[in-house]
Amino acid sequence: TLSLRAVLMIATAVAARLGDADVAAHQVVLGLWSLLAFALDAIAIAGQAIIGRHLGADDAEGARDACRRMVRWGVVSGAVLGVLLALARPAVVPLFTGDAAVRAELMPALLVVALVQPVSGVVFVLDGVLMGAGDGPFLAGAMLVTLVAFAPAALAVLALGGGLTALWWAMGLFMLVRMASLGWRARSGRWIVTGAVRA
Repeated sequence: TLSLRAVLMIATAVAARLGDADVAAHQVVLGLWSLLAFALDAIAIAGQAIIGRHLGADDAEGARDACRRMVRWGVVSGAVLGVLLALARPAVVPLFTGDAAVRAELMPALLVVALVQPVSGVVFVLDGVLMGAGDGPFLAGAMLVTLVAFAPAALAVLALGGGLTALWWAMGLFMLVRMASLGWRARSGRWIVTGAVRA
């Protein structure tokens, strides 16, 4: 949680230094990104319970199958949400601002968020799977790694004179690194520890 908060604070700090329109648009994008994250988190919450039940019942194969099914659901759900956001941008953006400069920043940045939603779906599902497996120490370490990857990317946006869209591509990199680390853990099977108590 601390690493995630650090990522969001770094992103906001960079946006604030890009300009007034950028930071205003960033707050809208961040709000919509969070809304979509909560929607995808519904699968993750179900995943925690389902994985916990399988592992508690010594059903390792059931846990693996459930993980695979939920990842597919995450990809599909993320893709659907991404398409909806991409198509709805012209109608959604005016609801938040009438400022032409802010609107100009919002349209491409929201497209980046839309494109990354399938990745987000996988990330949030695997978060839930590993939480359900009691794999908290790995999750904490993986999140720290993603923070280390994101910070220089975000600062590079500022140093190279990039805009808000570039900053949200850096957020996309953050999600890709998370997906890679969580996907590696899921494929390794090391999270699968059956029984009522994790050693």
